[in-house]
Amino acid sequence: MMEKTVPLTQRETYEPTRFTEFLWWLSTAEKELLADAVVDRNRHKIIGMTVLGTWAFATLAWTYFFSTVAASLWLAIPLGFFMGFIILTIDRALIKGINKFSKNKLLPLLFRALLAVTIGTFMAQPALLYMFAKEIRLQTSLDNEKKMMVKSKELTDLYKNKKATLSAEKESLQQELELKYADVAKARQNFLSETDGSGGTGKVGIKDIAIAKRNEYQKLDGEYQQLLKSEEPKIAAIETDLKTIDDTVKKEEADFTQYFNNGFLTQIEALNNLIKTNPALQFRYYLLVIILLLIELMPVIAKTILPSGTYDERAMQREAMEKEMVTSNISKEKELKELYNSLAHQNDKEAIAAFFDLTKEDRTLKIKSFSSRWKEENNPTFDGLWEKMKSEVLTKQEH
Repeated sequence: MMEKTVPLTQRETYEPTRFTEFLWWLSTAEKELLADAVVDRNRHKIIGMTVLGTWAFATLAWTYFFSTVAASLWLAIPLGFFMGFIILTIDRALIKGINKFSKNKLLPLLFRALLAVTIGTFMAQPALLYMFAKEIRLQTSLDNEKKMMVKSKELTDLYKNKKATLSAEKESLQQELELKYADVAKARQNFLSETDGSGGTGKVGIKDIAIAKRNEYQKLDGEYQQLLKSEEPKIAAIETDLKTIDDTVKKEEADFTQYFNNGFLTQIEALNNLIKTNPALQFRYYLLVIILLLIELMPVIAKTILPSGTYDERAMQREAMEKEMVTSNISKEKELKELYNSLAHQNDKEAIAAFFDLTKEDRTLKIKSFSSRWKEENNPTFDGLWEKMKSEVLTKQEH
């Protein structure tokens, strides 16, 4: 049985799968040109896989980031997919501009690397927060305690002078009362000693000296009671002010603790503090940052290091052909428009000439008709006849 002869141009009948076409789309390759580039098919599939991996990583990283700041996970998920799509768009734009025919390769490559590093550095943060979640929670607790201590010190310094003034005033009033009470106690002791014979004159009973000492004691006690009555409200007011200050400090400390949270910036701060105080973590941290940066740079790196095959040549030639065809089509369209305008002008001239030829005899008859009526009318002026003929017989110039 003879084999059917297939023309040379129809022997390659490669049909890519849907997934392969999707990978080609991720790599920004043109399916129509890549179908005939046998070697480049796999290269662009590899590039597409790197873009797919970066896309998935970006979506997960941004979803976790939004989960730390959004109130609901159902809000964080669509936001994560949205930002992942933006990263995908940026990556496709970066690798689309890389080809072997670029005249200035260094500057675009530096720009792409800077953009990729910037995005990758930010994307690495949520991943690191997820990996070190337990350590970060512990460090966050320690950081909050330090913040609380700093806040307490600030509040203490804020009310320090006022409390010192009130305390000094209270102490002064209390000392004044104590000194007065000491005088009263001494006078009372002198009076008692005089009455029982243990002091003074040594005579038992209420005598003149004892009476004098009693009067002195009663006088001092009355002064003390009067002083106590006037000073106790002042001391109570000072104690109330001091208690108000203490209550205010406690309230502000309680209010300050309500601002403690587990948000993104708080976790980042805890991570930085953890790295500073934990040398064992530093090396692993920077290693993970490099790895995560490489994940973001994968599409650019893959597009740069993979050798170029026939696809780029086909794309360049196809673009050159399309440019040439656009120029040719515009030129031909211009010629057709000029031909149309020329023929239209010629035909319009002929139509106008024919119009005047056909209406020549009718215009002459109409002029004769005007002339006959003019003769029949009584006292008509020639100027009136001329004006009427101008309005109904003569033509006007086009503007």
